[in-house]
Amino acid sequence: MRRAVLKGLAVLGLSMFAFGAVAQDIDPENVLVIEIAGEGAGIVEILMRPDVAPMHVARIKELARSGKYDGVVFHRVIDGFMAQTGDVEFGKTADYDYRVAGRGGSDMDNLPAEFSNITYVEGIIGMARSNNPDSANSQFFIMFDDAKFLDGQYTVIGRVIRGMEYVHAIKRGNQGANGAVYEDPDYMASVRVKSDL
Repeated sequence: MRRAVLKGLAVLGLSMFAFGAVAQDIDPENVLVIEIAGEGAGIVEILMRPDVAPMHVARIKELARSGKYDGVVFHRVIDGFMAQTGDVEFGKTADYDYRVAGRGGSDMDNLPAEFSNITYVEGIIGMARSNNPDSANSQFFIMFDDAKFLDGQYTVIGRVIRGMEYVHAIKRGNQGANGAVYEDPDYMASVRVKSDL
């Protein structure tokens, strides 16, 4: 029976690693649904970890439920590394300017770090921050590949459980400019908590 469950998880693209949940145990209140528009167009689902990063997950849910993430671009996308988004202040598609995108956050206070022992591998979602460990706010990044050097340095909030192929298709930025996407970036058309759908 256990082997059948693990095989089913592999087919779904799920992993037991540190998440410890099987498909039937996933609470829709802790699943973020992102509709990506652009080159990586498709639906991505993220299993969030309030047991690991309760303040950060609560912030993501609040921003999603208020519609603040809708229309926010993937402003920094580095091939083989990660795609960053979530700048609700300077990262909207309507007035996108790559020179300022990534410098903003929400109108809420920054969050203290909630570091864990979860390893940064493909599909992990981490909170972006400045040099100050307690400066995460609204921006987050999705890993394209393993980057264990990030372990214990950035708060993990979850992992992609569906649609990783769309993440891999997100438009890449300029490698010589730290992944800045100069024009026509892919963006999050909508971000919702699955229990609200």
